[in-house]
Amino acid sequence: MHFVDEVVLEVRGGDGGNGCIAFRRERYRPLGGPSGGDGGHGGSVILVADEGLGTLFDLQYRPRIEAERGQHGRGKDQYGRSGRDERVRVPAGTQVFDADSGALLADLVTHGQQVVVAAGGRGGRGNIHFATPSDRAPRRAEPGQPGEHRRIRLSLKLLADVGIVGFPNVGKSTFVAAVSRARPKIADYPFTTLVPSLGVVSLGPERSFVIADIPGIIEGASEGAGLGLRFLRHVERTRVLLHLVTVDPDPARDPERDFDVLMRELERFDARLARRPMLVAFSKMDLPDARDAFERFAAAMARRRRRVWPVSAATGDGVRAVLEELERMLRRARATDQRRRSASSASSNPAQPDSHRSSTRSKSSGPP
Repeated sequence: MHFVDEVVLEVRGGDGGNGCIAFRRERYRPLGGPSGGDGGHGGSVILVADEGLGTLFDLQYRPRIEAERGQHGRGKDQYGRSGRDERVRVPAGTQVFDADSGALLADLVTHGQQVVVAAGGRGGRGNIHFATPSDRAPRRAEPGQPGEHRRIRLSLKLLADVGIVGFPNVGKSTFVAAVSRARPKIADYPFTTLVPSLGVVSLGPERSFVIADIPGIIEGASEGAGLGLRFLRHVERTRVLLHLVTVDPDPARDPERDFDVLMRELERFDARLARRPMLVAFSKMDLPDARDAFERFAAAMARRRRRVWPVSAATGDGVRAVLEELERMLRRARATDQRRRSASSASSNPAQPDSHRSSTRSKSSGPP
């Protein structure tokens, strides 16, 4: 299955059914009166977030989605049946934009969250609603309203706790395969990973987190170079970044320069990414030249007050220590997010001042 993270759809809600003009034609009831029922409401197109999906591939070949229209009203006070809603499952992490204006309509991040992207039309009223003392045989009814019609763009941003970033061929896929059951493609040439892959890391009971292997980022990625902007956006939702660097046979490549280039690309894409909690690890420590290169890089990073973690996914050396530190960083990031949400909730619902509470209490207490 191909990884598809952006599609454009045409969605249309069902039209409402027309109201009916009818009169009773029953024996022994010559003045039966109007009996036209209402038309049914049209169905709506609803997007539902499903954490079991990881791509928009199923929608790539379904560019037009329509909900069922409502049935017309009929005689004998019979109302038309409302059209069925068209419920479309999308991966959790999908953003919904208006394709024409670019406005964000919804951000579906939790399982079961849903949004109506094309509302169905209202059914028209039948002539039973228009009878009056002066017009006991009304010959008018309402037509059904058309359903909403629009073009939407779906953009998927993967939901992961940790995002692995780095230049091509620094060992990102090997690391993910070593710490989870994910099996991304691994080879000794650049841009082996063409699509993001997710893996679940388990450190014990109730100690797990999701890690994402982001395809290689190169200089100029924020302007479209290499795989360009297509996969940079998948880093935006991660709480912690794991930045992998390593020694490269190309003499023009240097671990410290690679680090600076990638940090610059992240900042150009979104300044908040450069400030996100980050663990820097030197991978492929099993290679002959890696030890000396690591010492030089660690010393350079120490001058910037950054610690570098040595790791070899091939032998397993240092992997557990990196995972333990990532878990600690995640706990701190989650606690920070919780404090921010609590502070935001408190500011939006300010408590009653103590002076007001004391005055209210003194007024209601009465004489001693």
